[in-house]
Amino acid sequence: MMNPLTSPLLTDLYQLTMLQGYIDHDMHGTSVFEFFVRIMPDNRNFLIAAGLETVLTFLEECRFSPEDLEFLSNTGRFSANLLDYLEQFRFSGDIHAMPEGTVFFPNEPIIRITAPLPEAQLIESRIINLLHYQSLIATKAARCTIAAAGRAGLIDFGLRRTHGAEAGLFAARSSYIAGFAGTSTVIAEPLYGIPIFGTMAHSFIEAQANEEEAFINFGISNPNNVTLLIDTYDTVRGAEKVVTAAAFLREKGITVRGVRLDSGNIADLSKRVRTILDDGGLRDVGIFVSGNMDEYTIRDLYEQAAPITGFGVGTRMDTSADVPYFDSAYKLTEYAGKPRLKKSEGKATLPGRKQVYRRFDHNTMAGDIMTIEGDSHEGRPLVRHYMERGERLAPALDLTDIREFTMQQIDGLPPYLRKLEKTSPYPVELSKALLDMKEEIEETLE
Repeated sequence: MMNPLTSPLLTDLYQLTMLQGYIDHDMHGTSVFEFFVRIMPDNRNFLIAAGLETVLTFLEECRFSPEDLEFLSNTGRFSANLLDYLEQFRFSGDIHAMPEGTVFFPNEPIIRITAPLPEAQLIESRIINLLHYQSLIATKAARCTIAAAGRAGLIDFGLRRTHGAEAGLFAARSSYIAGFAGTSTVIAEPLYGIPIFGTMAHSFIEAQANEEEAFINFGISNPNNVTLLIDTYDTVRGAEKVVTAAAFLREKGITVRGVRLDSGNIADLSKRVRTILDDGGLRDVGIFVSGNMDEYTIRDLYEQAAPITGFGVGTRMDTSADVPYFDSAYKLTEYAGKPRLKKSEGKATLPGRKQVYRRFDHNTMAGDIMTIEGDSHEGRPLVRHYMERGERLAPALDLTDIREFTMQQIDGLPPYLRKLEKTSPYPVELSKALLDMKEEIEETLE
């Protein structure tokens, strides 16, 4: 049976129809494609590149199974020469990319594919699919991390409302590299080593004789993970019952670690709950909140001096509700040794293999210059070599290493880019060499 997450048939039909044309006309020359975001969304000041490791794994493992080939044959759409090509398909190209977790800006290539034209074309849809969503969520998560400013632990709570199973897993991964402490998605721990966290649902409270009994029963059954949901009936009374339940559990050697609020006026209730817990001798018990949290609600709650020590950030982050997509593209920039470009109105592209150099001022990002490969400039080159002739040049990075790098990138943002509202754009300059190449090619298209 076909696996929809690994089959190369998870693509757009036009990739295969173009392949038929390339194969028929012997168009196997070396091509270069780059993936980039065209414009900065209204509510963003920076973007975070994510998904590179999943792309490299996909390219290493990309194969057409007998079932895939049988389906294509049975459609009657494709000739035997294309099916023969696909049966032998193995990605044999080079990958240059920005390291996962890099801050980037519009038109800067976060990945470059150099491969025979049919290969580079075939993988387009899945490459965009993998990079777009993970970069979208990593960017949203980074903004939440900035809003929390180290005052609270952030947990991804959004699996149940993501747009599919893979999206839920990738949201856990992307938010973790951008500074979240962990996720509620259990499979993220065995797959990626991401710490998992969980509390309880209202149903656990409702199913039992009374709220205090539910708290005690949960604590006894989960002695190392006692965070109690206190707003099923009345939040203030729930907090008072936690004080009583905590005393009972303490006698059994069980410590209540936190309480969770999921509704109501969170700022006001968190203050009232904090007072009740402190007066009851539970000063070490944290207050964890959930329910439509994102960077804006986190900021607003702290502006109201809410004594919150943890946030469960779910739907609004895992769907990137305020910016649900990037205007991203994967475009041909070179074929058969010649730079290529598009002149389409509103969707024009830049030619050639590109590099981005970033300048810093005391470890703070100061400006980028985008140029053609081989044209050196002041600053740190961002695009690195990851795969050659279909083989990785180094083992896959541990997710904690990617996370550490991403946090360094976030720390390097200038203060004006850390604002949640739109601000002045970060300076990205196009080099003279790149502009000259663009002008030269455009003249040949007149």
